Amino acid sequence: MSTPATGPYGALETRGGANLADILERVLDKGVVIAGDIRINLLDIELLTIRIRLLVASVERAREMGIDWWEHDPALSSGARSRELADENERLRQRVAALEERERTP
Repeated sequence: MSTPATGPYGALETRGGANLADILERVLDKGVVIAGDIRINLLDIELLTIRIRLLVASVERAREMGIDWWEHDPALSSGARSRELADENERLRQRVAALEERERTP
């Protein structure tokens, strides 16, 4: 047998509220952006500016918005790391070939 939910002051909750899972699903589906700037000035001289941008969204929603940096970050994607190594390997091969060519020509 379940007991009715009580509010913060012991009163019964009579209004229908969304649970945390519903709220999280809605936020991830739509996305939320939080932006802010912090500036430190001394005698009208700007010493420091920090720009903070936070985006909370699902991966699918982020891709729809054109955001996919995690796919290219070697720290977050094994595929990105192997691509980075393949690119570096190709650059080194080109440098070795150029050095060998320079050595062959008198």
